[in-house]
Amino acid sequence: MKILTFDIEDWFHIIRKYPEDILDKWGNYEVRIHRGMDKIFQVLSDNDVKATFFVVGYIARKHPEIIKRIHDMGFEVAAHSDMHKAAYKQSREEFKLDLSDCMKSIENITGEKVISYRAPGFSIKKQNVWAFEILNELGIEYDASIFPAKRDNGGFDDFDLGTPSVIKYKGMLIKEFPMSIDTFMGRKFVATGGGYFRFFPYRLIRKLVNDADYTMTYFHPRDFDPSQPMLDGLSLERKFKSYYNLSTSYAKLRQLVYDFDFIDMRQAAKIVDWNNVPIIDLSHHSNDK
Repeated sequence: MKILTFDIEDWFHIIRKYPEDILDKWGNYEVRIHRGMDKIFQVLSDNDVKATFFVVGYIARKHPEIIKRIHDMGFEVAAHSDMHKAAYKQSREEFKLDLSDCMKSIENITGEKVISYRAPGFSIKKQNVWAFEILNELGIEYDASIFPAKRDNGGFDDFDLGTPSVIKYKGMLIKEFPMSIDTFMGRKFVATGGGYFRFFPYRLIRKLVNDADYTMTYFHPRDFDPSQPMLDGLSLERKFKSYYNLSTSYAKLRQLVYDFDFIDMRQAAKIVDWNNVPIIDLSHHSNDK
């Protein structure tokens, strides 16, 4: 099972952990999302492949034509937060309002209920597993927020399974499509999304995907825009993660989609036998802050 997904945000929507006044600058930045989206649409059309698109609510309101095009082409439109703020930086009330606003913005365009979600930056971790309660309340059936390894903005290192699972929390259940992981000398790593995809050579990525029973991907329009500006104030580490090897990433995506048979999350959900997947009980991580 190889699942193709895209996180739809513009080049300046790098995960927000910094002060709220950054929002005041968004309107001053050049809009470049169409450059990456056109490339994504082209590769999917050329290979007759479906994908799931996790959309930021801000983009749905600013560029409804993008969401309409995604929907009209038969792709799944899913939620990726409203303002791309790290989930663990929000209270329960803030998280619920943010996700609700995102879902309404999408549903007003597509006329269909949003049932899938991914947190920005995979930012559901031990301290905010209560987020699954909110997902359940808002009618989300499928989540793709778990990153079963350490990372800057999220990471659930003791979530041992990088395969479809059912998350149990305080009596409710959510069907989970976690990020797929590989291991080397006991260390977990990811190769099929974002900066990881740009960092690793394609020969290695192809071998890892070929050998895996389950592959989850995630890409952004900015991953395929090598001439994008650089945001001010980024750390050297963040600059490397966000800008390294942008010039080769689209050719790698085209090759990846050509080499393997990908499906979207809707199709994957139909294939999985949910009665026979692991149940991961996260209730012991409960934190009601």
